[in-house]
Order: sequence, then C-alpha cells, then structure tokens
Amino acid sequence: MKLDLFVDTSRKGISMGLSDSTSGLYQETVDASARGETASAILDDLLARVGAKLDDIKRVLVTVGPGSFSGLRTGVAFCQGLCFSGKRELCGVSTLQALECFGGNDNSAEVAVVIRARPGYWYLRQTVDGKAEECFIETTEVVERLKAHPVKTVVVDEAASADETLSALFAEIAAATVLDTGKPLNMWTSLFTKVPPSLIQEANYIQPSYFEKLK
Repeated sequence: MKLDLFVDTSRKGISMGLSDSTSGLYQETVDASARGETASAILDDLLARVGAKLDDIKRVLVTVGPGSFSGLRTGVAFCQGLCFSGKRELCGVSTLQALECFGGNDNSAEVAVVIRARPGYWYLRQTVDGKAEECFIETTEVVERLKAHPVKTVVVDEAASADETLSALFAEIAAATVLDTGKPLNMWTSLFTKVPPSLIQEANYIQPSYFEKLK
C-alpha cells in the first residue's frame, strides 16, 4: 500500500486525509476545533481506519498558508517531523493553490480563489497570462481584477459568499461559486506533480501591514 497524506491546518482546526490513488481508498477527518496536540491522534485513527501503518505513507502534502500563525506552524512542523527520516516526500503548497483544485477545472485561468483575510481585505489567487498571482487586497481591487480577467468559477469561503459586493461581482461576470469546505482533500493529488518535494517548508502569510500596503 502506498498512501498519500494530506494535512491542512491553515483554516479552522485540522483537516487530514489518507488516500490510495491506485485502489481509490480514501478516509479523512475534519475537526474544526482540533488543536496541534491532537494531530498525531488523528493520524493514528486514520491509519487504523484504512488498516495501514505509518510506513505505508509515501507522500505528504501540507498547506503552508495564508492562515493563522499557530495553525500553520502546527501543520508544517508536524509534517516535517513525519518526513524527517527520508522515508516519504513532503510537498508544501499554498492554501490558495490547494483550494483552486476545488474549482473542478484543470485550466487554472478559469478558476479564482477569494477568501477573507480581515474586514475589507481578501486573499485572491488568479492566473493571468499563464502566471498565477496571489495577493492581499481590498474589496475594490478584487472587483477590478476579476472584471479585467473574468473566470468561470470562484472558490470562496463563507465570508466571500456572504459579501454583497462580491456576490454582485460574481453574478456580473457569470462565475459559479464553490465553497471551500466539504470537498475531499484528495482532490489535491495532482499537486504532487506540480510542486517539487522539499523537507524545508516555511509558512506563508502574505498579509502585509497597513503601512507596507501604503508604500
């Protein structure tokens, strides 16, 4: 058995999934209240549910942000520990790039991701002229960017889905919206071929201060 492990601590709590792409086996746990100290117990439970052992995990994918400081630090450190022995590969991916996979379209130019950073500010991932861009911007800038480069699908969190300005924008550009929850983490499997493995991972916050933004 050759398993892939997916770990996301960049959003609420801990989401973790185990997948065997050959057999189609998949199990996951999503616990919005989980803390870092429970990560090992969650993994042990997943391994027991699929009848596997730690050595069966050959590849690990962890989201590196943007997200909460504590959450990102927990996920990255946990996965680095799992891979330190060299028995498995570790890939760290932007949370926005991972969420882009939920758009259900292999053409990244047709999918954007918009999730809340803080009141009036959003994280946006969009591919323009073949180049993926991730930024921390105000609502007006999200509107400008998506009007200039419309997409077919936007992956959103609850805050973006409920925002009246953004909802009006999505309707204007005729973009379908997909919530960033409720999708299996093994939809991220393709990222193993797009992101080179490396044991050294750093959390990514891409959240400049107001003073940095004014420069």
